[in-house]
Amino acid sequence: MKDLSRRTADFTDSVIRRMTRISNRYGAVNLSQGFPDFDPPKALLDRLAQVSYEDFHQYSITCGAPGFRQALAEKQSRFMGRTIDPEREIVATCGSTEAMMAAMMTVVDPGDKVIVFSPFYENYGADAILSGAEPIYVPLVPPEFHFDPEVLEDAFRQGAKALILCNPSNPCGKVFTRRELELIADLARKYDAYVITDEVYEHIVYAPHQHVYFATLPGMWERTISCSSLSKTYSITGWRLGYTIAPEEITERIKKVHDFLTVGAAAPLQEAVIPGLRFGQDYYDGLQATYTRKRDLFLRGLDDLKLAHTDPQGAYYVLLDISEFGYDSDLAFCEDLAREVGVGAVPGSSFFREPVNHLIRLHFAKKEDTLLQALNRLGDFLQAHWHHGRAAHSDFSSVLMYCILFTLFTIITIRRPHPFRSRLVQISRYTQCAFNIGFTYAGRKHHGDGQ
Repeated sequence: MKDLSRRTADFTDSVIRRMTRISNRYGAVNLSQGFPDFDPPKALLDRLAQVSYEDFHQYSITCGAPGFRQALAEKQSRFMGRTIDPEREIVATCGSTEAMMAAMMTVVDPGDKVIVFSPFYENYGADAILSGAEPIYVPLVPPEFHFDPEVLEDAFRQGAKALILCNPSNPCGKVFTRRELELIADLARKYDAYVITDEVYEHIVYAPHQHVYFATLPGMWERTISCSSLSKTYSITGWRLGYTIAPEEITERIKKVHDFLTVGAAAPLQEAVIPGLRFGQDYYDGLQATYTRKRDLFLRGLDDLKLAHTDPQGAYYVLLDISEFGYDSDLAFCEDLAREVGVGAVPGSSFFREPVNHLIRLHFAKKEDTLLQALNRLGDFLQAHWHHGRAAHSDFSSVLMYCILFTLFTIITIRRPHPFRSRLVQISRYTQCAFNIGFTYAGRKHHGDGQ
């Protein structure tokens, strides 16, 4: 038989979704895949119940139900500060995953180059491969995850046709400043490139940081495809509702791609989400306050456990440093964490182009009780780890002190005339052997507990 597509051989399944399956297998608290364990707003649930008995069960217009696009246009016009045309500038998609894929296929041809900041959401790599594009990775430098303007411009010089911008960033929680975005915009204009944004966490930003819509920067509307979803804003990740916003000429191309990718997003769910799109500012203020509390609770818990971590400016992810545990593989650590500790996480290596194996990603989009449960499990694990490590250290210290004292006593005794001098020399040699054995034993025990 002929070989299958080379494209499908060049990437793995989603590591994030794989870690959910592993978490489920071991009954772990799933802090890997970023979905809430609490209900959407009641207004959406009430409308969903009504819709199930109304006439919304057949195909809607492919690019999105008119009522949905109208409500979305009104909401985004308010937040973006420009009037969005629901007929010419919006396409409803099956989540932001499809929105990003449709945007990529609209912009790039096979062989084109696309800039991707690293760390990055894992889908971007697959999007590039499936579109036939060649990614150029530009590192975001921790702990602030800033980028070097010279490195970024060098990427544009290589002929990049587009740049993918995740803001706020998954997985590092970076919120790009206006100055950083203006610098990206200047380079996009200079080198005649498009920008595809992923802004699914647009409403989850922590003070004093602020989200700036890239398409609103001077000269950027014409060359920006804004992709987002309703999943995170309204806690409806399973509804799979996303969208693109772009100028009419670009939107017409996206419509064609979307038409043959999925035909259309679920009609009943487009109708059911409309009350959420019409929420006032108080909802978004409350959303920010809710996630700020969750973030503060989770970070405080990690601090109490003395675990080194990033401080997210937006989104709901934390990168945890696992260097102290002595693992060469962050994937192996995450698998052990789910199986032995009961906490699900994502290996950081799945987000980095660079060889990073000492970070894991946790998320805090959970009920406070769930977060406390996860922290307690981590605490129990660390206490055991600390106890064993301390015991090994204590064994080591005891052996070391005994051997030093015994050796000193032997040396002092040997320096004095004594009929049993030769015997004491033997004792001294035995002491040296005991010292070596004790040192080796304690060292091995300590190392083993650290694994």
